[in-house]
Amino acid sequence: MADYIFVGKTDQGLKRKINEDAVLVNEHNGFCLVADGIGGSGGGEVASRIFADTAQEVFAKADSMNESTYTTIQRVFLNANEYILNYAEKHPDCEGMGCTAEVFAIEQGRYVLGHIGDSRTYRMRNKELKQLTKDHSLVQEQLDQGLIKPEDVSTHTLKNVILRAVGIKKDPAVDIIRGNLFSGDIFLLCSDGLTDLVDQEIIKNYLFSPLSLEHKAAELIQEANNRGGKDNISVVLVQIN
Repeated sequence: MADYIFVGKTDQGLKRKINEDAVLVNEHNGFCLVADGIGGSGGGEVASRIFADTAQEVFAKADSMNESTYTTIQRVFLNANEYILNYAEKHPDCEGMGCTAEVFAIEQGRYVLGHIGDSRTYRMRNKELKQLTKDHSLVQEQLDQGLIKPEDVSTHTLKNVILRAVGIKKDPAVDIIRGNLFSGDIFLLCSDGLTDLVDQEIIKNYLFSPLSLEHKAAELIQEANNRGGKDNISVVLVQIN
């Protein structure tokens, strides 16, 4: 079994009245997550918390059910989706609530990653930073179709339009990504409050620095705040020893 360290931090940022992000690290059950709430009247905060609580519940029962990590992660997303829809139905002021989410789990020397929305997961390996997830956003779709150029993404007026989220409609499609783990790997799960303001090269420099994992997470959040902190900022780091 891989030896690993998890660190998770979240920050309200400088502009938002509340923090609608949720982070969870559970080294005992070998998983961690970032969820970024969407929806007015505090609904986003509720949705991301429901997602985190659901993950805790599902992973706690997974061992006794003897199911694969792939199946466990799928259940996290589908159960949370149902819980959020049910909550919104009972609380009309929270209509439209939901969240984007990343769930990362370790299973016998491999990782399994679940992804919905425009939160992201990156992997730092051999001094190279790779984005493992693809944004479920209108801008990403337009980029894939060649309708806009990469340099237009950060300033696009519709860059915050998300095409897929947890809790918006029944049976959402979940991206599941799997791969091998190697000693020295660092994985970054983050909300768009980080990536909207801090570009990939700067993120890479922090992850490659000699700082402790705890300090790397703190410095990434501080960097986003230094650049305006316009959104909540959440960072989870996983280091494979």
